Amino acid sequence: MDTTFRDAHQSLLATRVRTHDLLKISPFVSHNFNTLYSLENWGGATFDVALRFLHECPWERLESMRKLIPNIPFQMLLRGANGVGYTSYPDNAVYKFCELSVKAGMDIFRVFDSLNYLPNLVLGIDAVGNAGGVVEAAISYSGDISDPSKKKYTLDYYMKLADELVKAGIHVLCIKDMAGLLKPRAAKLLISRLRERYPDLPIHVHTHDTSGAGVASMLECAYAGADAVDVAVDSMSGMTSQPSMGAVVASLMGHELDTGMNLNDVSQYSAFWEQTRTLYAPFECAVTMKSGNADVYQNEIPGGQYTNLQFQAFSLGLGDQFEAVKKAYREANLLLGDLIKVTPSSKVVGDLAQFMVQNKLSAADVEAGAENLSFPKSVIEFVQGYLGEPYGGFSEPLRTKMLKGLPTVKGRPGATMAPLDFAAIKSKLSEEHGPRITEYDVLSYAMYPKVTEDFLFFRNKYGPVDKLDTRIFLTGPKVGEEFEVQIEKGKTLHIKTLAMAEDLNVNGEREVFFELNGQLRSVMVRDQEAVKDLHVHPKVTPGVKGQVGAPMPGSVVDIRVKVGDEVKKGSPLVVLSAMKMEMVVQSPCDGVVSTVDVTKDMKLEGDDLVLTIDPK
Repeated sequence: MDTTFRDAHQSLLATRVRTHDLLKISPFVSHNFNTLYSLENWGGATFDVALRFLHECPWERLESMRKLIPNIPFQMLLRGANGVGYTSYPDNAVYKFCELSVKAGMDIFRVFDSLNYLPNLVLGIDAVGNAGGVVEAAISYSGDISDPSKKKYTLDYYMKLADELVKAGIHVLCIKDMAGLLKPRAAKLLISRLRERYPDLPIHVHTHDTSGAGVASMLECAYAGADAVDVAVDSMSGMTSQPSMGAVVASLMGHELDTGMNLNDVSQYSAFWEQTRTLYAPFECAVTMKSGNADVYQNEIPGGQYTNLQFQAFSLGLGDQFEAVKKAYREANLLLGDLIKVTPSSKVVGDLAQFMVQNKLSAADVEAGAENLSFPKSVIEFVQGYLGEPYGGFSEPLRTKMLKGLPTVKGRPGATMAPLDFAAIKSKLSEEHGPRITEYDVLSYAMYPKVTEDFLFFRNKYGPVDKLDTRIFLTGPKVGEEFEVQIEKGKTLHIKTLAMAEDLNVNGEREVFFELNGQLRSVMVRDQEAVKDLHVHPKVTPGVKGQVGAPMPGSVVDIRVKVGDEVKKGSPLVVLSAMKMEMVVQSPCDGVVSTVDVTKDMKLEGDDLVLTIDPK
C-alpha cells in the first residue's frame, strides 16, 4: 500500500499537503501503480486539517481523487468509535459517516481503536460492514514482544486480540505499528504466529521508519507471510513516514515476492514529490529531526503525531524545548499507565507532556499535586473514560486525584450517547450558511462542530481557495506578480497584484490593489500581524492572589463565569484552545469573580490576565 497521499505527509509535513497537489499527480499514479493493494488517501488527521487549516472540504477531496483514480482501491484510517475525531460519538454518527464515505468513493477502512478497546473496535467494524466497505481491523502495536522483560504487551496479548477480531467477522487483519516499534525479530515472530493460526486471512502490516529499521521490518513481515505492507514513495519516506517504496521494490526484485513494480515509475513519482515537498518547507518535521532516531524505542511517539506535536510546541512557545517535550512524553505515558498510543490516546499523552514542560513539572510533581492542577481537557476526558478503558485499567491513585469528583463513564462511551439529529443539524447550518449545505457538511459538523462552522463562514466569505496554487495559498502573491486560478472547467481568473497601502485603517486593514481579468479592483485586507501590535493585553502580577492568567497561548473558546459569580477552588472558568489542544482554566481558590478580562475568540499569550477573583 502506498501511504504518500495520507500518512506520509501527515507524518512529515503536519498533514498540510493540499488537494491541489494530490490531484496533479493522481493521473500518473492511476496509470503506473494499478497493482497496488490500495492507496491510502483519506481519514486520520487529513479530515480536520483540510477544514481547519487548508480551508477545503475533505469530502470533495475524496470525490475528486476517485474521478482521477478509478482503478486502485482507496483506503482510509477510521478511529473506530472515534470516527475521524478525537472523542467518542453517538453510534449513528459513526454509521452515517461510513455510509457517506463509501458513497464518496472509499473502499477499504482500516479500523482501529486508540486503546485497542474491543467494544470500540467492534462498533467501527459493524459500521463499515453495514456501509458495504472492506473491513481491515487493526491491532495497534506497542512495547516489544522480542524483549522478554516487557510484560504488558506480549505476543499472547496480540494473539488473543486477533482471535476476537476474527470472531467479529473482519476481512483483513492489520498490525498497526504507529510509532515504528516493531523490530525485525519481533515482526518475524508476530507475523509467523498469526500466519500459522490463520493461514487464509489476509494480513497487512503498517509501520513508521522513525528509527531507520522500517525497511528491514517490512521485509521480515513479507518473508513471514504478510500479504501487504505499507510504503511511501522515496522522497516522502523515511524518518516519521513509512519505509521507502523504491527500497522495498528493489530489495524484492528477482525474489518469489517480487512486486512487479517498475523502478523508473517509482523514480518519476518520487521526483514530483521531491519538488512539491519544497512548497511545504515551513511544516517540515526536519525542523528538529534531521535523520532517523532510535530514541523512538524509548519515547514511543507515533510517527503521525511527531510533526503535529512539534508545531503544537512552537505555538505554545516551547519550540526550543522539543527535546524536553519528548522526554516528558515518555514520563506522561508512564504516569497514565503505559498506554497504547495512537490518535486520540496519543494526543492525551502529548497534551500532558506539553503541559508538564509548560509548567516545569516533573512526573513526581504531577503525582503529588494532581488535585491542584488544571490539566488539559483531553487528559481529564480520558481519565473520565470518554475514550474507553485502557488495557490494565486506569492509573490509580492519580486518576482519582485528577478527577476531583467528576463523573466517570463505564463501558463503551458511545453506547449511552443520544443519537444525533442530522435533519436538525442541516436546518441549523442552512439557516446560518445558506441553502448549499450538503449531507457531507452535516457529517463534517457531526465530527467537528466549531471547525466546520469556521470552514463554512470562510468558504462563504472567500470562495474556493483550494483552487489557488500552493505557493500563492501559503504565502500570497508578490507585488507585480501575475497568476491564474481555474475555479471550474472553462472558467479561469487572471489576477495581477499591483500595490498595497502602507497605512492601516482603524480596523487594522490595508487596501490592496489588483487587476482581475484586466479590470482594476481593490479590497480591504486585515493585517493580522499588525493587529497584534495594536492590542496590549494586561499580564498577571506575580504573587497577587486571585489573578488568573492564561496557562498557554491560545484562543478563548468558552467563558463559563461572569462578574459576581461565586466559584470554588477547581471550578471551570474559561476554556482555551491552541493547535487542537483544549485546556479548562480552573479557579485557584474560593471566591467571587470581580473582573473578566477576556472575550470569546480573543487570542491570548501565556500569562495574559484572564480574570480576577476576590478570595474568600
